[in-house]
Amino acid sequence: MTFDVTTEPWLVALDIDGTTMHEDGSISQAVIDEVARLAAAGHEVMLATGRSAAAALPVLDRLGISPRYVVCSNGAITMHRDATAPMGYRREWVETFDPSDVLTSIRAHLGSARFAVEDEHGFYRYTEPIPDATIGMDSERVDFDELLKHQATRVVVISPDHDMEEFLHVVERMGLNRVSYAIGWTAWLDIAPDGVNKSTAMERVRVAMGVPRERVMAVGDGRNDIDMLQWAAEFGRGVAMGESPGDVLAAGSEITGNVTIDGLATVLRTL
Repeated sequence: MTFDVTTEPWLVALDIDGTTMHEDGSISQAVIDEVARLAAAGHEVMLATGRSAAAALPVLDRLGISPRYVVCSNGAITMHRDATAPMGYRREWVETFDPSDVLTSIRAHLGSARFAVEDEHGFYRYTEPIPDATIGMDSERVDFDELLKHQATRVVVISPDHDMEEFLHVVERMGLNRVSYAIGWTAWLDIAPDGVNKSTAMERVRVAMGVPRERVMAVGDGRNDIDMLQWAAEFGRGVAMGESPGDVLAAGSEITGNVTIDGLATVLRTL
């Protein structure tokens, strides 16, 4: 399938982990080449990730791109290119919430869970180490009660004692209706401000850039990509990676190959 986009640029939003980047942290040359080709042709290729800004921005260098915007923290923070800012980007839009109620509720159900709170500056406070590349280095270990004192753009909960299905059932029983949440990796929960996700951030970016809804593409593989894939698929192209869970596959309008066979490069070649 080939789309005629020779005269009109597209807005292309890429998830990082499991989509652009392999599990071992590598990015294939095929993906790098396709991203470079699209950028050179005038398309706006950007990242939309659950990662913090500190963990997301270095990926731009690896891809060789400098998009106007980068969506981080599952939509709670959107960075804007600014040559005068640290790492070349400043915070343009930030959404926060008081995490105290939801943290207390989750702890009552998942006493052994590990918690982290990201604030509006991208600083992480955590109760136990969370070894993951999606969290930046700007962080400190604190007591649980300290987490309740700070406005959050993102709350991370991992529960090593639960497998994915158990974790999903516990989360469903909690009824987290005051905040948006997305199950990320195994026994991993990302909690964002109410009504905030990758799609809300991408729609704000789209409007700011003046790109029609018919010329948006989003590619992702996780449950935190569902809203973004549905948003893109409504008028444009929502592409789920082949290894995605069933509900993610159902959210998109297209399915490409697994990350292990460079499914992202495959779909980018159609532009």
